[in-house]
Amino acid sequence: MGVGNRFKKQGPPEPLSEEHFARLKRKAGLPVDNVPAEVPKKKKRKTAAEPTKSNGAGAKKTAPKANGKSNGLKTAPVTKQNGKSAKSKNKQAVPEPEFDEDLSDGLGDGFSGSELDNDEFSDLEGDEVEGLGDYFIDSDSSVLDSDAEDPKERRAMFSEDEDESDAEEKLTAANIVGLSRKLDEQIAQEEAEAQAELEEAALQTNIERPHVFDDEEEDNLALKTKALLAPDLQLLRTRITDTLRVLDDFANLAEEGRSRAEYISQFLDDVCAYYGYSKYLAEKLMNLFTPREAFAFFEANETARPVVIRTNTLRTHRRDLAQALINRGVTLEPVGKWSKVGLQIFESNVPLGATPEYLAGHYILQAASSFLPVMALGPQEGERVLDMAAAPGGKTTHMAAMMKNTGCIFANDPSKARAKGLIGNVHRLGARNVVVCNYDAREFPRVIGGFDRVLLDAPCSGTGVIAKDPSVKTNKDEKDFMVLPHTQKQLLLSAIDSVNHASKTGGYLVYSTCSVTVEENEQVVQYALNKRPNVKLVSTDLPFGKEGFTSYMGKKFDPSLRLTRRYYPHTYNVDGFFVAKFQKIGPTPANLVKDKPAQGASAPRAEEHEVVDKTPIAADEDVPEGARGQDDFGGFDDDEDKKYMERAKRNAMRRRGLDPKALEKPKTNGETKAETKVEKKKSDSKTKSKKKSTN
Repeated sequence: MGVGNRFKKQGPPEPLSEEHFARLKRKAGLPVDNVPAEVPKKKKRKTAAEPTKSNGAGAKKTAPKANGKSNGLKTAPVTKQNGKSAKSKNKQAVPEPEFDEDLSDGLGDGFSGSELDNDEFSDLEGDEVEGLGDYFIDSDSSVLDSDAEDPKERRAMFSEDEDESDAEEKLTAANIVGLSRKLDEQIAQEEAEAQAELEEAALQTNIERPHVFDDEEEDNLALKTKALLAPDLQLLRTRITDTLRVLDDFANLAEEGRSRAEYISQFLDDVCAYYGYSKYLAEKLMNLFTPREAFAFFEANETARPVVIRTNTLRTHRRDLAQALINRGVTLEPVGKWSKVGLQIFESNVPLGATPEYLAGHYILQAASSFLPVMALGPQEGERVLDMAAAPGGKTTHMAAMMKNTGCIFANDPSKARAKGLIGNVHRLGARNVVVCNYDAREFPRVIGGFDRVLLDAPCSGTGVIAKDPSVKTNKDEKDFMVLPHTQKQLLLSAIDSVNHASKTGGYLVYSTCSVTVEENEQVVQYALNKRPNVKLVSTDLPFGKEGFTSYMGKKFDPSLRLTRRYYPHTYNVDGFFVAKFQKIGPTPANLVKDKPAQGASAPRAEEHEVVDKTPIAADEDVPEGARGQDDFGGFDDDEDKKYMERAKRNAMRRRGLDPKALEKPKTNGETKAETKVEKKKSDSKTKSKKKSTN
């Protein structure tokens, strides 16, 4: 049998002491030994003075219940005297409850109602009965305590090891709505209090205005001493953070009498001291961003970009390459969904530039941002493509892989030393459709033209790759940002003139730099749009990137510059880059080309520049004289090839937008003399070579 309801309500009885037994013997008239008197402790219910629970626990119960049903116990109302119940003095009659299960549940046979009335202690005084009620389970006080107490003060009583949550009201269909409403109100109140605490904390934080500026009262000696000492990096970092916080909420946090320009100046000084930038470059970069974003840009330049390799699809597939490198202990993953050939390297146990896969040309070490210009250009199979600044060959071989070794790529670089590395990468990666040449790219319209697509990755200041070359922080001055944009404008005009506008598949040009300054990007593009009205900007079709500037420092640019794309290290975790894509929609007007012979006397000069030196190759000095004439090389028949050469010249001039009739115009006396001298030299060299061969 389980525990009875009375036991649940009242708890287990306290242990009986010797004083208790002595008291019982005295009342029964039995002799009692000397027992030390014990001060009787009147048991007070814990719940008598506690407020009632909000969930409705401790509501008035008129009678004990068994198995959720009323046992039919009815009691008469009891009046209070001096705050105490008068249940024993008035000798109220207790009706006989039917304790069928309650009294016998866990307590033996139980007692009937008549036994309670005829108890041997029923004739005691009220105060004695009240005292005994604390020691006897079946005392009158325990029977009548449910009605003797004030309903407002009465509450369920528990043993010491029970939790107060046990007294909560049971959920029923009637009270579930009310309990749920009370719980929601309690949660809402707690959230409101928490929000109020947060607002108060924020208010206290904002009230404390950060002190950014140094004290002006310092004497000159202290300032000179501070200038000689190394800067306190921790102090600088804290001051930069405080300055940014002030600039974000200048109206509330700025010191009185301080302007925003003073805070910006202090921020620039701290950035120059903390990161090592020159004042000129820091201010130029600062103008590109908000103060918060500028700080993120400076911070991103202090950490290297992830190592990225590009899979050479002429040799292998990315899945096979990844598996081979993983087997060698390389931790990698795809560089992103935007590239199908890039792999980002996290950790490697072997040098990536010396693996068998690298030596076999399966991949090349290339920055992720260098994929973007080639992706924007999108060369097609069978096209003629020009790479005006090709070294070290990452973009050239990428185009060769996209063209699947079809068509022809002219890879030009003005530096012979860098061209050696270009040739090495072209051979290692198996690009068989590449022609390497060494020209100043500004001469390229006169060298060869008529390309379907042109890629110009122009030389720049390198402000987007400061993480690779920290020397940019200090070695770039105002002169560099005047000379470099001038060269870039010349290269871009030459690239535009080299594109064939009548190409069936192309007619596109991509201009890119690894710089983030406006002088090298948007201003150069705007210059090309002004000088060449036969080109327009088109979408790069790149999946990410920020739009280019249409206004900067009071300057307004063409609205189509929104089609250009900018990339920052703090935004996309790639090197800083700029990409613009042009489409040539018509031939270049002759009056806009100053350096091309379209009129008058300048036409013969063009022919003079295009004279091909047909002098036979002289024999090497190291070759013995007897073996010099034994080679199989034969001379050309100039008369037979003349008509073919003239036809080729006319076609070349048409592709460059020149008038082929300029070749038929009469020559001046000075030019005829120069040509006769050239012919004499050629005849002399021919006679010398014949004499040597006969000897």
